[in-house]
Amino acid sequence: MFDVNDENAPVSNPSHNETFHEVVEKVVSRRSLLKGGMGLSAAMFMGGGLTACLSGGSGATGSAGTPGTTPQAPLLGFAAVATSTGDDIVVPSGYTAKVMYRWGDALFNDSPAWKGDASESGLEQARQAGDNNDGMHFFPFTVAGRQSSTEGLLVMNHEYCNYEYLFKPAAGGAVNTFLEPWTADKVLKAQNAHGISVVHVKKVGGVWQVQVGSSYNRRLTGNSPMTLSGPAAGHALVKTAADATGSAVLGTLNNCANGFTPWGTYLTCEENVNGYFGTAAAFTADALQSRYGLSAGGFGYRWHEHDPRFDLNATPNEPNRFGWVVEIDPFDASSTPKKRTALGRFKHENACLVVAKNGKVVVYLGDDERYEYIYKFVSDGVYNPSNPAASRDLLDAGKLYVAQFTAGASTGDFAGVGQWVLLDKAANATLAADARFADQAEVLIKARQAADAVGATKMDRPEWISKHPASGEIYCTLTNNSSRTAGQADDANPRASNRWGQIVRWREAGGDHTALSFDWDLFVLAGNPIAYPDRTDLKSGSANVTAANTFNSPDGMAFDADGRLWIQTDGNFSNAGNYAGQGNNQMLCADPATKEIRRFLTGPSGCEITGLSFTPDSTTMFINVQHPGEASDHPRRPATLLAGQSMEDYLARNPLAFSRWPDNGAGGRPRSATVVITKNDGGKIGS
Repeated sequence: MFDVNDENAPVSNPSHNETFHEVVEKVVSRRSLLKGGMGLSAAMFMGGGLTACLSGGSGATGSAGTPGTTPQAPLLGFAAVATSTGDDIVVPSGYTAKVMYRWGDALFNDSPAWKGDASESGLEQARQAGDNNDGMHFFPFTVAGRQSSTEGLLVMNHEYCNYEYLFKPAAGGAVNTFLEPWTADKVLKAQNAHGISVVHVKKVGGVWQVQVGSSYNRRLTGNSPMTLSGPAAGHALVKTAADATGSAVLGTLNNCANGFTPWGTYLTCEENVNGYFGTAAAFTADALQSRYGLSAGGFGYRWHEHDPRFDLNATPNEPNRFGWVVEIDPFDASSTPKKRTALGRFKHENACLVVAKNGKVVVYLGDDERYEYIYKFVSDGVYNPSNPAASRDLLDAGKLYVAQFTAGASTGDFAGVGQWVLLDKAANATLAADARFADQAEVLIKARQAADAVGATKMDRPEWISKHPASGEIYCTLTNNSSRTAGQADDANPRASNRWGQIVRWREAGGDHTALSFDWDLFVLAGNPIAYPDRTDLKSGSANVTAANTFNSPDGMAFDADGRLWIQTDGNFSNAGNYAGQGNNQMLCADPATKEIRRFLTGPSGCEITGLSFTPDSTTMFINVQHPGEASDHPRRPATLLAGQSMEDYLARNPLAFSRWPDNGAGGRPRSATVVITKNDGGKIGS
């Protein structure tokens, strides 16, 4: 499928707002960090020590310790693994990784068996595990008043599907006709490969197993009933001929990463939803459609050919019903998920929820596209821990803000300052005077345009956001941005394009997550000192990136209970050129105090490592391996194909050419899967 963040793809953000890299240039210049040489001084800025910023505080854990006390044992207690270009998962000595839940696996008693030749129907796919497992969370059962670490519900996203593996080519068909004939059932199958799985899992005899047929098990797909709630529900821009109320929605799509709430619900985030829409007729995108990347061809899903919901001319408001954060009750299989419109509409990556000191709920949100923004939502109401059920609708009312990063004076080791700009039609004079927004509902439906208008800082693909459990500092992965040009390079930031990405962090003023200002810095600037070993070029990364831990494109990210920062990558796995020596996508672990980073895991060929959750005792880690065998950047791409043949057509006819994972080819094609990682001595993961 088309990648909206491919370097050849058009950019959706036409605004002239300042980019984050321009802010970094000002910071480095202001702090006179260029005296020691252009690249080296900038790298020192990117890799400066942060120990003082993470020490102390109630419940502080890890090697940061508390000033004046004996430091605890090092956070990183495992031996790093080397890069890999193989077709399996590699974990450190003393650990075991086992596949538990694969695309097509049974979830219900009537689930059809996996056939391995892609001949399942659309209805059969709805009763099987979805494709491309992504963000997830483990909800433990409560046993005798305590959270279980051996049984619970694992809720996960199924982001998209790979047509080259999803459909069975017709025998003897011509080149590039593997999808023909294109039918309504194929559209249904693709829609049902998307969505969510709620999976009852249990540790039996020391092995984690799916409890097939459990009453908790559930599949939500592109056709499941949902409800629009909050300020945008019922607005004219979300009404369709099939739904005059503007509140009854079918389906959730492109569910990327996730979040969870203290009242026991799951937050799934709709990301690249624009790609499912298209039309066969003439189409000219209006300003709103253009800003959200809608086009006649979409990403090539072709759903509009058999489902008028996805025809831009037939149902022009349907795209406005996607691009939200969806709240799901995993423990009630009969409940209807709610799309919480107060959190804004954009390409959501994940939702990091924090309960502030005053009890208000704060949700940090990233918009995963080049030059897009970082947001936060602050609830009007407060969370009541003694009555969690009363908090079920806290996400329907509150204030949405967007971040501005600036190079002003900051405190401690932090590089700059920032502010949260309110996106409110009544309270923000800029938006009040802007005719594009008739009311607050339109501000939320058109959140990108509202953020453009108030001068938000353009970032390099904001993805996962996570909070440090002790310091309360917020970290965000900025995956990459290969579209920047040489004209944007400067002494402090000489990369012509940001191919490797970075992680930014910030500390809210006064440690208050509802604050309107913050200090910020960069935790790590990814790069490749193997390809660029002289360390005078920012292409080699910051000081804590070495030939031993080199990586590109940080994406998934989360802290564990002890403060280890787990970093997952979704980047170029060609192992050549700018990415020489970096191997397959991987998962690393960092000590936020010392800034040491070690590689913990490497994935199979052509995959992305994503999704991350732990049992309450931290002795089991769940991760997802997405799209093994994907074509892009694959080092085993054949030098020649049949005349005019696409790579997708080649893989449809040779499905095991790039990967045989997870069952060494026995499944007939590579399959995304959930993997369980445990330590052989039963200890905490990473210790």
